[in-house]
Amino acid sequence: MAVTSDRPGVGTLMRHVLELLDGDVAKFQADLGLADFRPRYTPVVRALVAHGAMPIRDVARAISVTHSAASQTVNQMLRVGLLAASTGADARQRVVDLTPKTRALVPILEFEWAAASAAAEDLDAELPIPLRELLNAVLEAVARRSMRERIADAARTLPVPAGLNLSHTQVGR
Repeated sequence: MAVTSDRPGVGTLMRHVLELLDGDVAKFQADLGLADFRPRYTPVVRALVAHGAMPIRDVARAISVTHSAASQTVNQMLRVGLLAASTGADARQRVVDLTPKTRALVPILEFEWAAASAAAEDLDAELPIPLRELLNAVLEAVARRSMRERIADAARTLPVPAGLNLSHTQVGR
């Protein structure tokens, strides 16, 4: 039972769309002289502009990513001088804040964010379903039932290849 297709999978398509969108945002940022700035930094900067200095775990919550993902982005931003870190009330906690360099960039970033938002609305107007609505619907659907659960349910309907023992997995239940 070979399942092959010339059509890319959903994950491949999502990564490709993100690469295209982020790539063009990064090029526009470079056009504005924001050479050290990457699109993935935007949510962190926006959170810190809105809420002030905060521990990385709070940054992660504010931008809806894992602590690990927030930590990786924060570390990249620290390396290029966009953030400063200090020790929090708990010595294990790192609190991050914008550097003066980044604060000076905020008006340019806000201009870029407004332009990117308008461009996203323009893109949405061309789509049968606005991208933001579709992505929110996807998030709601996987919150109700994870993709892992959906894959396991689908796997239970398929013939199991010889030599694959599923009795010890969620799929086998």
